[in-house]
Amino acid sequence: MTLLLIQQLTDTAKHLADTTNHAVTTAALPTEELRFGDLLLKGGWVMIPIGILAVLGLVIFFERYFTIRKASRNESNLMVQVRSSIHSGNLESAIAICRNSNTPLGRMLQKGLLRIGRPIKDIEGAIENVGKIEVSKLEKNIGILGIVAGIAPMFGFLGTIAGVIKIFYDISKTDNISMGVISGGLYVKMVTSAAGLFVGIVAYVCYHVLNMMVDKVILKLETDAIEFIDLLEEPSK
Repeated sequence: MTLLLIQQLTDTAKHLADTTNHAVTTAALPTEELRFGDLLLKGGWVMIPIGILAVLGLVIFFERYFTIRKASRNESNLMVQVRSSIHSGNLESAIAICRNSNTPLGRMLQKGLLRIGRPIKDIEGAIENVGKIEVSKLEKNIGILGIVAGIAPMFGFLGTIAGVIKIFYDISKTDNISMGVISGGLYVKMVTSAAGLFVGIVAYVCYHVLNMMVDKVILKLETDAIEFIDLLEEPSK
């Protein structure tokens, strides 16, 4: 009787151990991971224009960023050299210094120096006209970033509509409302919406960052232009 009881307890323990090992093995099986690239592909054809907008926005941002940054570098040395040349009466040297600087401020001062001898109003007008041209050069293509910021979310919304259409189409074909049937449309809907919003937000931020940089350059050019006009009026004081 004792041997029979021990045998039953042993069989029960082995059964419990087998069950536990099976559960642990099942839990240890690796689940299939969804890669980022595969997730983007599930967005469908709408991801193509969103991707093009993203690349276009990045190219414009970095190209304008480095251009504006170059134009905004400190030109205090240029003003010192121009002031020194004007005080010494060497106008040609001042013009050469401005020409060799190859900066928006240098081109503005060069135009003003070439107008010396005319009324101050004419010199101010010439500098202002060159300044407007230089600012328009800095603002080139920045508006495209604003367009990208507005269009990208619209493409995301278009992808949402396409995903909903796909869901109803799949249901009409299979006559089955299950997660497996509607998951394809949900992927299109969610991925395109997220991608469109992300690209739009980044483009919106980049657009305003560049505009703030341009505003700083404009303020600096205006300040230096006023200083230059005061410099020209000093001999007449």
